[in-house]
Amino acid sequence: MDNAIKAAIFDLDGVLVDTAHYHYLAWRRVAERLDIPFTEADNERLKGVSRSQSLEYVLQKGKESMHADEKREWAARKNAWYLEYLSALNESHLLPGARAYVAWLKKAGVRIGLGTSSKNAGVILERLRIQDWFDAAVDGSMVAQTKPDPEVFLKCAHLLHVRPECCLVLEDSTAGIQAAKNAGMKCIGIGDKHVLTEADRVVSGLQELLPSKEASP
Repeated sequence: MDNAIKAAIFDLDGVLVDTAHYHYLAWRRVAERLDIPFTEADNERLKGVSRSQSLEYVLQKGKESMHADEKREWAARKNAWYLEYLSALNESHLLPGARAYVAWLKKAGVRIGLGTSSKNAGVILERLRIQDWFDAAVDGSMVAQTKPDPEVFLKCAHLLHVRPECCLVLEDSTAGIQAAKNAGMKCIGIGDKHVLTEADRVVSGLQELLPSKEASP
């Protein structure tokens, strides 16, 4: 751990828990009803993107247009379906290394933050029973701008009482990594190094960041 790092700010989806499949199922359900093809590759492009922006992408893909009221209705339907799928979520869905890595950071005196675009973060944290992991949490309902704007991370750093340059962000999306860099923070990408090229370092999962003696068997 870099001695300058005083806080670690985690994205939620794809870093601590994998809810991407639930998002995919919900967006595919929307697309099917609009007769628009939607693949898992399309879903990858929506990582770190707000619900309204995601809907715009789906509509553009199908060359469809809608009034604002219709868009709000479809976005609400998508969220309702997503929450329906989330009902199956529990502690067993935490990604490998998440619990051990956060515990290791806390032991090292690093403050822990959450910086996510999700507006369902509260529901997810409750189902995973990890609310008490965080010294501060900022979600999509608390910011005006979405990633790659740095607002979510800057607000979290402010709540943690840590300067941005002393924060480390853990992200799985290109938009999130851009947001971290725009905030003047260091960033570790979780995923494919050929995709997350702007991160300071890329690993496949949090378990890779643990000292070997701390790693889960």
